Amino acid sequence: MAHKIEWTEQTWNPSAGCSKISSGCKNCYAEAMALRLQAMNTEGYENGFKFNTVPSRLNDPLKRKKPTVYFVNSMSDIFHEDMPHEYLDKILGVIRNTPQHTYQILTKRADRMYNYLSKKDIPKNIWLGVTVENVKDGLPRIEKLRNLNATVLFLSVEPLLEDLGEINLTNIDWVIVGGESGNRARPMDEKWVLNIKQQCEINDIAFFFKQWGAWGADKVKRNKKENGKSLNGKIWQQYPEIIEQQYILV
Repeated sequence: MAHKIEWTEQTWNPSAGCSKISSGCKNCYAEAMALRLQAMNTEGYENGFKFNTVPSRLNDPLKRKKPTVYFVNSMSDIFHEDMPHEYLDKILGVIRNTPQHTYQILTKRADRMYNYLSKKDIPKNIWLGVTVENVKDGLPRIEKLRNLNATVLFLSVEPLLEDLGEINLTNIDWVIVGGESGNRARPMDEKWVLNIKQQCEINDIAFFFKQWGAWGADKVKRNKKENGKSLNGKIWQQYPEIIEQQYILV
């Protein structure tokens, strides 16, 4: 699927649709896109944003020999409560059978992620991440993530909705930060971003600033392209060392 996600190469959506569980979901980009895809009669979106598996896409990575970084379920959540356990096993099977690829799995459902993966040998080509949009919903997810043994553990701090204060970054390898986009976007304060960046530097963690979104550093709302991606006049788009060794994203 075509995408504009800077920190990956391809998206793979073996399921589609989701449901809102936290404040970070309020202005979900995938929900708006799903309604457009429904109008275009795209498979998987017959019921709009209602969660469903899409078996026709399950084996897509098997058809690609070139080593590729896949973001899994950019339009869904692999650990959604309606995801059948058996289908999760099939997704994991495809990942195991394509060791040339890297799979970035991001979820807001950290409890189910932990319950499923803590009982398994996690393939080395899986990177695991959780969304951390605020203190109440986001920080507890990190506690589940840090206790899983994956090659890379990462945080998607997007949309960043408030100052996260001091973050326990033990075992975390990568932190992505970004503001919210769209007409209903909520503003992000530069101080919140710099707080996270400073903690990443102290802990020697790769820091990736994705975008300002609809609100600029000057608290003015405009087209997100005009707000740009620089922080204090510089682009900060670092990757974990392992990706710099294997791929050409940088």
